[in-house]
Amino acid sequence: MNMQKLMMEAQKMQAKLQKEQAELENTNYEGKSSLVTVTINGKKEVKSVKLDVTEDISKDDVEMLEDMIMLAMNDAVNKADADKRNRIIRR
Repeated sequence: MNMQKLMMEAQKMQAKLQKEQAELENTNYEGKSSLVTVTINGKKEVKSVKLDVTEDISKDDVEMLEDMIMLAMNDAVNKADADKRNRIIRR
């Protein structure tokens, strides 16, 4: 294989990686726990937090919601990481 062909292949691979990265960054991942839904993008930026609360909240409820938010965030981040790993493996 000559050097020019090798360079062209490397450029194609780099363009494909950049496209995959852009797709990952623009993909949304939703993490859930009982009363909480968190959506992040592939850059792991929080896009939304939704609480399914229909009543007044006590101090104990606030602590429980904080835990649920943490669980939902971790779930969303894990989904984003898994998607990235799966895309890398498919290459």
